[in-house]
Amino acid sequence: LKDESNILYHEANALYWVKALLHMMYWFIDHAIEAAQEPPPFKIPHLCFVDTGAGQPVKSNGTMNIAYLIEELIPVSADDEFVKYIHNDDVAPCFLLDMNDEGIADFLAFTQHVQYVKMGRQVYILDYQGTHCSMVLCSINLH
Repeated sequence: LKDESNILYHEANALYWVKALLHMMYWFIDHAIEAAQEPPPFKIPHLCFVDTGAGQPVKSNGTMNIAYLIEELIPVSADDEFVKYIHNDDVAPCFLLDMNDEGIADFLAFTQHVQYVKMGRQVYILDYQGTHCSMVLCSINLH
């Protein structure tokens, strides 16, 4: 249980930090738009990471024998697809047939560049995947 709890703690902590990095990105974008003379000629995707937490049920005798990573349920329709936007082995966006998904993948690649620069060339989010509005799996690359 100790090893499993440690792994879940690290995953939940990583998800906490990627949410902060994504928030930093939107702050950066909002301030750039405010300073610009014209709005951008394209729509900026508004994405989010699912909420997560680690949980350990306690038995009546006070012992814990299992740990869970609890994730927000993503509401999807029959038309929604789970998409791999950027793979963790390659920072280039995945080739996608849907133009909306291509735009999201390009936007996420842009966010990686800004994160890398703003974080002193130390960290950026990779392995983006999810639906059109929610990112669920990711990794942090530390240099």
